[in-house]
Amino acid sequence: MKPLSSKRGAAPGGDEFQLEDFLPYQLSVTSNRVSRVFAQRYSEAFGLSIPEWRVVAVVGRFGTLSPSAVGEATAMDKVKVSRAAASLVARGVLKQAPDPLDGRGRKLSLTRKGLTVYQGVVPLARELEANLAEGLSRTEWAALQKALSRLSAHVSSLGGADPNGGID
Repeated sequence: MKPLSSKRGAAPGGDEFQLEDFLPYQLSVTSNRVSRVFAQRYSEAFGLSIPEWRVVAVVGRFGTLSPSAVGEATAMDKVKVSRAAASLVARGVLKQAPDPLDGRGRKLSLTRKGLTVYQGVVPLARELEANLAEGLSRTEWAALQKALSRLSAHVSSLGGADPNGGID
């Protein structure tokens, strides 16, 4: 991708606004690039999309969950969780059962096939994360993890924690 033009116009208040230096933009671009790398590998290895592998990872870690709990854990909106879950159920990776405490609700859990997929997804996720970490020193990696955690908590305190807000 070519860098943005070096010709930068001044904002109405006189201050230049440089999108490429704007933190939300930088986070989004980096996240999209990382997601594409992961998506390619998960698709090749397991035929999973990013939302599907997130659902598998969360259900594999926590066990039987409602779709809304999956959405909260993954910060994905309801529609994305629902589509991913439906695809995984159709492929025999997840099973869906009525929620005994909520007549309209449902619970998701891994099938045997799903457990096998989960057991393959985890090492691949760790390998891909290790590949990312190679781009930074150990100190930088630790600082990045700490900074992202603090930033995420701060954003949540500002009211930006709604996983069903439509931005994913």
